[in-house]
Amino acid sequence: MGFPLDLALRYMRSKKRASISLGTFFAIAGVALGVAGLATAISVTGGFRKQFQDKVLGVNAHVLVLKRSSYFGEYRELIEKIQGLPEIVGIAPFTINPMMVTKGNKTATGVLLKGVEPGGIEKVLDLPKYMQEGSLEGLRLPGSKPPLPKALTIRSSKKKKKEDAGSLLDEVSKLIAEEDSLEREAKEDSAKLDLAADAPRGSIAPAAGYDSTLPEDDLLPAELNPDPCQVGSQILPGIVIGRTLSRNLKAALGDCIQVTSPTIGFSFSSDGVRAPIAKQFRVIGIFEAGFDQYDAKLVYADLHQAQEFYDSGDSVTGIEMRIQDVDRAKQVSAEVSKLLEGTLLYTMDWEELNHGLFTALHIQQIVMSIVLGFIIVLAAFTVIATLIMIVLDKRREIAVLKAMGASDSAILRAFLYQGGIIGVAGGILGLAIAFAVCMTLTRVSLPLDPKVYFISSLPVDMQPMNFVLVFVFAVFVSVAATIWPARHAARLRPVDAFREQ
Repeated sequence: MGFPLDLALRYMRSKKRASISLGTFFAIAGVALGVAGLATAISVTGGFRKQFQDKVLGVNAHVLVLKRSSYFGEYRELIEKIQGLPEIVGIAPFTINPMMVTKGNKTATGVLLKGVEPGGIEKVLDLPKYMQEGSLEGLRLPGSKPPLPKALTIRSSKKKKKEDAGSLLDEVSKLIAEEDSLEREAKEDSAKLDLAADAPRGSIAPAAGYDSTLPEDDLLPAELNPDPCQVGSQILPGIVIGRTLSRNLKAALGDCIQVTSPTIGFSFSSDGVRAPIAKQFRVIGIFEAGFDQYDAKLVYADLHQAQEFYDSGDSVTGIEMRIQDVDRAKQVSAEVSKLLEGTLLYTMDWEELNHGLFTALHIQQIVMSIVLGFIIVLAAFTVIATLIMIVLDKRREIAVLKAMGASDSAILRAFLYQGGIIGVAGGILGLAIAFAVCMTLTRVSLPLDPKVYFISSLPVDMQPMNFVLVFVFAVFVSVAATIWPARHAARLRPVDAFREQ
């Protein structure tokens, strides 16, 4: 490495012509700017991906099991079958359906009501980490049970109607018998009494009725008619809402909100006309995932309460699982799929569930990397121009060196070392600039519109491996750019160089 490296350094710091050293400076600056831009862009796009991943996994599980039908009542047996897999650390059922949420004159539509098991939510979700106010305690009322299946409810209702009808007929028969008995007694009494012809008969109440005043409000004591929306009341089931939804509805911790099923008007079912279901909930917690779509459109309630909005009984939307390594979600999903072969059940991992979002982020990162990578390629042309100038300027010196015994490979390596030095110097300087820019962006925390970008500040995720890859790419491009000038210099014959002088 001695002679070629010494020659490379001598040509780069040559003071004979300022244009050569100046060209070397611009070559290094071009590579540095390209590396800084590419490293910063990868850090920002990686920050977006990491932020979205954290937000998505904060309110969603790693792997889901869903069913291609509206009824999923065998979920308990399925949970026992799946939870034996070694990589699964938590598993729980859930329901999710669109609802309308109301408080006073404030209404939010398109809100997703997710029914969860209070005892299993911490095993599959990171929701407790994002709680800003309140907690998950009180999500389920004491003694709460799953709703009865629709068929049993209809059968029980019909049986009760028959029993009520039979009981009503018995009561009517008794009343008729009593009325006949009273009428016979009245006839016997009137026959015994010798009443005058003008004596009043029938009701003696005046035609205008009796003069009386009824109270305007029929008030009951608080212990007989408690307010279901009273702060601190334990009558209502609990609900957890997002920070944005809390602001939109002006709903604070402890307030009462109403959740209504999306049925418009009345719908017909097998047991007759069914009106939309509206239930009252008490706000027991407010979370902030930092993802506006979740903070404004997602609420959590007890699984049993969510099941009562529909006629499916003890049925769920699916099963959600948490695994040890989130990066192995696809592999675990495939393993679970093998256990479910031949059924209507299928699996989804967290990336499939948010396929559009993460695909867009991935494409954005690739495109930005390619575009900014061209900056380094453009800087490589500066390297080529600089080395061509050196070759043209040093033709005679190169001819002398070759005449004195310098080999072609030594001359070739001398110019390759120049490209490598430019790449290494420009890469190190560019990474330093990128690190400074990323640290500044992290500390300043540039604000973003959450309605457009879904997050409130510009994220930055500096990964050492990304910086290393950018540095290697810059050095490779710089060395590759020197191949043609280096080969031209190595092939230069001394006689040709002296003949042209």
